[in-house]
Amino acid sequence: MPRIKHSKKQIVEALKKHPEGLTIGKVAKLSKMSRITATKYIQELIGERKIRERRIGVARLLFLKERFIGRVDEEKIIKKIKGKLR
Repeated sequence: MPRIKHSKKQIVEALKKHPEGLTIGKVAKLSKMSRITATKYIQELIGERKIRERRIGVARLLFLKERFIGRVDEEKIIKKIKGKLR
């Protein structure tokens, strides 16, 4: 799996486990990457409309978009079914 795709997947997984939202620093820590690298991938994910950002005071919280959560779940189910058919 390409490194970029893997890094974005780590961010998505971290946000999926924390529906209450996470700061960029917390996402970086949970994804085991620098804050600068996490920010780069977070901006790409925001551009892809997979996550959203909400400012609360000086903090910026990140959340997975509900539509994307459903699509991720569907992809997992499809992969499981394909694996069983082989």
